[in-house]
Amino acid sequence: MEKVIIIRYCELHLKGKNRGFFERQFAINMERALKGVKHEIRRQSGRYLIESFDEDEVDTIVARLKRVFGIHTLALGYKVESDMDKIYRAAKLVSPESGTFKVETHRANKSFPLNSMQISAEIGGRLLDDNKNLSVDVHNPGHMVYIDVRENGTANVFGSFIKGAGGMPVGSAGKGMLLISGGIDSPVAGHMIAKRGMSIDCVHFHSYPYTNMQAKEKVIDLAKILSQYACGTTMFIIKVTHIQEEIHKKCNGDYMVTLLRRFMMRIAERLALKDNAQCIITGESLGQVASQTIEGMTSSNSVIEKLPVLRPLCGFDKNEIIERSKEIGTYDISIQPYEDCCTVFLPKHPVTKPKMEDVLKEEEKLNVEELIEEAMRTVEVVKI
Repeated sequence: MEKVIIIRYCELHLKGKNRGFFERQFAINMERALKGVKHEIRRQSGRYLIESFDEDEVDTIVARLKRVFGIHTLALGYKVESDMDKIYRAAKLVSPESGTFKVETHRANKSFPLNSMQISAEIGGRLLDDNKNLSVDVHNPGHMVYIDVRENGTANVFGSFIKGAGGMPVGSAGKGMLLISGGIDSPVAGHMIAKRGMSIDCVHFHSYPYTNMQAKEKVIDLAKILSQYACGTTMFIIKVTHIQEEIHKKCNGDYMVTLLRRFMMRIAERLALKDNAQCIITGESLGQVASQTIEGMTSSNSVIEKLPVLRPLCGFDKNEIIERSKEIGTYDISIQPYEDCCTVFLPKHPVTKPKMEDVLKEEEKLNVEELIEEAMRTVEVVKI
């Protein structure tokens, strides 16, 4: 009898001839998550087992695996030979001391002499005989005993599931460039896209000395949390102070946010193309702030030449985004009171529905290419 962690995956079982690609990426991501922890990963049909670990590291292993996209559930249990006596001894270890219970069996090995119902009935009967404080309730049991008879002559026995992160393995759906600020929204947007299997690199714009170095460190801390889900990330930090100063000096101040967003999108696309990223990701939510109207988004999008722009939060309200940020562990960092570059030279009455002809008229007052090139020379790269 060996203690194991049983992993069931999500959508991978729906894949056809390319299923092997997704499973290989899934296994690689689990290995990355468990780096530095003693373990072995074994593949079963439709399952993975974590074996040969130290029991005092179970909590660490589970905590790390809960951030691996592609995992549907985890379960701490036992692997035994497909023998009824050995299955019963394992079932006894995971059954409750009192109360109601139900035994549920999955029999992948159809040559096993008993079918699923017979296995459940026999193991349940033995548990009742051995403990008079137990009773069976097949409709609303207080506790479950799961038996999974595999094709390789073994059975997995466990008592409960731990919910996994869901989604698809990171690295199975290309790479995107996330515009990450110090706010609540953008880390959640990155998390949601990583959940669909996309690797994430990040670009952050700062306005030092108008913003302090603590604001920069705050964003790095957010990227560190995101990287735990995204199997690591590279962060590009770019200074845009000179761009904001030029806009403030030469343009109608009400267009500050609109014009700055256009510069950010141009720079993000250039970085993405150099980084072999295939899309740009933002944390915009429709109507949440003045720059996130459909007109504002249209203005930002119009400067993008080659890549799609993904806005996973577009239909979310603020409370939904906050709840997700708390779930993934970024909220407490996001609410730290350090300003990002978008708050610098913020107009009292920003344009909420910019007309393209007016935006272009204001932008003509600037040497766009020269400002972008100057920003690109400030790129700082942080590997996380």
